[in-house]
Order: sequence, then structure tokens, then C-alpha cells
Amino acid sequence: MIVDCHTHVWAAAAQLGPEAGQFFRRQCGRAEISGGPADHALAAECVDRSLVLAFCSDRLGADVPNDFVAEYVARHAGKMIGVGAVDLADARAAAAAERLLDRREFRALTVSPAAQGVHPCDSRAMDVYAAAARRGAPVLFCRWGHVPRGGRMEYARPALLDEVAAELPELVMVVSSLGEPWVAECLALLGKNPRVYADVAGLSRRPWQAYNALVLAHQYNVMDKLLFGSDWPFSTPAEAIQALYRLHEVSQGTNLPAVPREALRGIVERDALSLLGIARPGDAAAEAARPG
Repeated sequence: MIVDCHTHVWAAAAQLGPEAGQFFRRQCGRAEISGGPADHALAAECVDRSLVLAFCSDRLGADVPNDFVAEYVARHAGKMIGVGAVDLADARAAAAAERLLDRREFRALTVSPAAQGVHPCDSRAMDVYAAAARRGAPVLFCRWGHVPRGGRMEYARPALLDEVAAELPELVMVVSSLGEPWVAECLALLGKNPRVYADVAGLSRRPWQAYNALVLAHQYNVMDKLLFGSDWPFSTPAEAIQALYRLHEVSQGTNLPAVPREALRGIVERDALSLLGIARPGDAAAEAARPG
């Protein structure tokens, strides 16, 4: 089964807040990029499941509404899985998390301590994580590209999640983009905590960084903790898969270390839904029906 664990969708780029234009220029050299549902559905045809993240940050004036994501995944219930967004700065965040997880469209939550200006171990945040743990729902820590100017960069550090894992050992967590720029820190976190994973979203756009990160992950012996993510719309799933299998192009003709192809295939074909505890009976049926 191929599960794209990290995709975004929006009705208009303005939902990402006033800094959206600057963000797009920095990420992909353009002032805007299509994040529409129709394009998302087309790009997702090559995978079995896609996790679709909402996003909210009052601090940044950003809101990709949960209702918008819920309506989209409901129209593609056999393919898309909603990940509801909670703003950790909201005093009612834990109650909001409970309501989201009551909805059949959502199987997980996403938060962004850096974009929301809240320390990951703040009591408001810990209440959200506890609510997710009670429901058996994973929490995805989304850095949302480079930390925006209005965010708090230090709150994006993966090492801060070690305390969360210690306080809530039953909670499943996913760190986006292998925690970059703190990749080694993230790998140490994965090796220490059995229920902490990371996705590789966004790395496909930076081949040298991807090569170094995955070689290090292989040497840390944590390749089994890495999940595939395309970071759509910034990369399509097909582009991201191709980039993983072409990882060693940057080191051809050198004596630099390599990652075994089977380990790269393991990232692409990992049964992430079962690992994260959000698999449903229909998910296994989709795998059985997939050609080859």
C-alpha cells in the first residue's frame, strides 16, 4: 500500500495568511500555486490513500478550514483521509480536538507549534495531545515549510517533543519533513521513542539534503520510522516517489555511502495507516485490489 501521509488542499492561497505570497516565492519561486481539490484528486491517483491536512493559525491569520477538508475527503471517502487542524493557542483547543475526532472524516490531528506560537509542551498543547491519545489518534507536527516570520522558530525543534513522548508514551506522533533543518535531532528522537515517526515531505525538492538525511537515517537504523509524504501541491506524489528512487544521482561516481534500494522502497510502500493506528477494514481491501 502506498500512503501519502502529507498533503495540503485549499480553496485559495489567501487562506494561508498574509505571508502566503512570500512563502510561495521562497518555496517554489512563484507567487502562488494551485492547491485546489480537483488537482489534488488527480495527483493522488498513483497512491492508495492520501492524508489531507487542514491548517489554522490565528497568529498568522491562516485558516484552511476543517469543514472544507471534511467536505473534500467525504467526496473521496475510499481514497482521502482527513487530518483536522487545531490551533494550540486557543484556550478551547482540547475541546475542539475532541469534536474533530468525533467526525468520521478525521482520523488524526495536525498542529504547528512554530506557526501557532506555542511551546510544544505548553499545558494547552498537552491537553490536545492527551485528547488524541485517548482516541487513539496520531498527532502530526507540521512545520509548514520554512517557519514564517510571525512564527517561533525554536518551537519547531524536534527535541522538544521528547518530553511529550515521555509524558504520553501511548501517543503516536509524526514529525513533518524529517524535522529539517534539525534532521539529526529528529533521527535521535525517532530512535529513542517507539511511537514517534517522521515523514519525508518536501525533501524531494532538495536532492542533496534528501540524500544526506536518508543516508543518516539508514546509519541511525531508523529507516522503518520514516513515512512517505509528497507535500502536495509543492510536489506531486509521482514526483516525490521518483525522487526517492533517484536518491543516489547526486553521489554517482563517488565513494559516498548509499541507502539500499529496498530501504527506499520501504518508505514508499510502508503501511503507514496500520503503523499510525488509523487503518480501517476498507484500507486492506484497497491494497488487495492494487495491480501488482
